[in-house]
Amino acid sequence: MCVFCKIVAGEIPSKKAYEDDEVLAIYDINPQAPVHIVFLPKAHVLTCADEVTEENAEIIGKIFVAISKVAKDLGLSDGYRIINNCGAAAGQTISHIHFHLLAGKEGMSERMI
Repeated sequence: MCVFCKIVAGEIPSKKAYEDDEVLAIYDINPQAPVHIVFLPKAHVLTCADEVTEENAEIIGKIFVAISKVAKDLGLSDGYRIINNCGAAAGQTISHIHFHLLAGKEGMSERMI
């Protein structure tokens, strides 16, 4: 069982930012910006973006709806960044598809990373 599945199961504690029947959002334990929230499907249905198909893409849409809700709730009207690392070479360390919402850091508009 991966780390995110253990968090979903309640075996590992987390600080939740959002939760519904299919999506969980938690504050990152090693934040890279003042706001750093990780969004993931509760079910371990995909490892990374390489596995998204027409048949399973609905969960990605639900994650992005959750991202929009949280961003609005947090008042991130100045903007934010959404990042998905796909594969080890891109920095993915947990093989359970997830998206990082980052905001509140100076210079984000001036560079990609």
